[in-house]
Amino acid sequence: MKQDFYEGKPIQKPVKASVQVPGSKSVTNRALLLAALADGWSQLDGALVSDDAQHFLTCLKDLGFEIRTENEERTIRIRGLGGKIPQKSGRIYVGSAGTAARFLTAMLGFSDGEYLIDASSQMKKRPMKPLLDALRQMGAKVTCLEEADCLPVRICGNNGFSKGCMIGLDISESTQFLSALLMTAPMLQDALKIRITSQKTDGAYVRITRRMMQEFGVTVSKQDHEYMIPAGASYQSRDYKIEPDVSGACYFYAAAAVCGGEVTVANVHPELSQGDLKFLDVLCEMGCTMEDTPEGICLKGPKRLRGVCVNMNDFSDQALTLAAIAPFADTPVEITGIAHIRGQECDRIHAIASNLARAGIQCEEWDDGVKIFPGEPRPCEIETFSDHRVAMSFSLIGLRKEGIRILDPGCCAKTFPVFFQVLDRFRG
Repeated sequence: MKQDFYEGKPIQKPVKASVQVPGSKSVTNRALLLAALADGWSQLDGALVSDDAQHFLTCLKDLGFEIRTENEERTIRIRGLGGKIPQKSGRIYVGSAGTAARFLTAMLGFSDGEYLIDASSQMKKRPMKPLLDALRQMGAKVTCLEEADCLPVRICGNNGFSKGCMIGLDISESTQFLSALLMTAPMLQDALKIRITSQKTDGAYVRITRRMMQEFGVTVSKQDHEYMIPAGASYQSRDYKIEPDVSGACYFYAAAAVCGGEVTVANVHPELSQGDLKFLDVLCEMGCTMEDTPEGICLKGPKRLRGVCVNMNDFSDQALTLAAIAPFADTPVEITGIAHIRGQECDRIHAIASNLARAGIQCEEWDDGVKIFPGEPRPCEIETFSDHRVAMSFSLIGLRKEGIRILDPGCCAKTFPVFFQVLDRFRG
């Protein structure tokens, strides 16, 4: 039975907890694609079990890839065919998974087949135009079946023959467009050079992409705002360990910050590649302290959080998390550089402002961010807009205040199906 809401109870004393989080969605779905494009069997250990990862896995199966799962699907074995796709036609459904939508669209655009790519109503609203334009420029035939430049699409691949070795790409709305083209470029017979035309030319998730490509055998060159993948590049199959999800870990670190306790997240260390680690630096700026222990980073919260002004462009998934704990700071919190999150699972800037208003917290909504003033949240219902990050972030208010109801908590299944069960353990 679907649960209509989640209502937590405030923690009455400083929290002290050790937490395990699932594998990283970003790393899992990149590893799935790279393994599928490699030659031979790859084994992925510690994979995320969630809606997004399941959609990606199902799509690969529907495309004919041989896949075996073990250990409650946390171990995945994939047989890649050196950049070839077994089925030369068919339909895939990516659900609401942005990574699956962007990465698999690029892969099918460089294939020798014809496919229909469908998606959830939520994903159909999200940006696709820069990626579709790039694929068309390189010879793929893309037909939008509903709204222009959005999913669903019918795509006929260019069979690895691109019309040119240089394309322009705007990544202001999403760096996933660049990651998609970089990872699938070895399917092309010629070298590919991508010139970034937007002000933003790089990002934490692009750096994850480049590192993982290198770990699977392909090096991406970068000079200024241009990226180049050489002709003849190919991925090697391998065994690969998926990092724990730092994005998911941040909610529990924020819980320590807002409750004045301490939390250790297993296997999260400073050397991990995920950009959301920068959120821990923000928490330290707000008065927290952290220590890298053998078990994982331990973060301790202060008696009272300090306000901050921070540009979160490079770790924008945590903008919602910071917004949720901002009312408990001693001075206003300003978050900038996040205009692009209006085009994610929902308009996340609007979600911040509207939910804080429900809680009686003063918030100024800007084009690219928010300013949040200190205050005492009142009981309210949090509208999640079917967005997992809204649900997880705003549940943090309920650790301090009674009567905070999170509507549609099941939306967390997208990346962290057991989030609320883990959060409940904080109460002992």
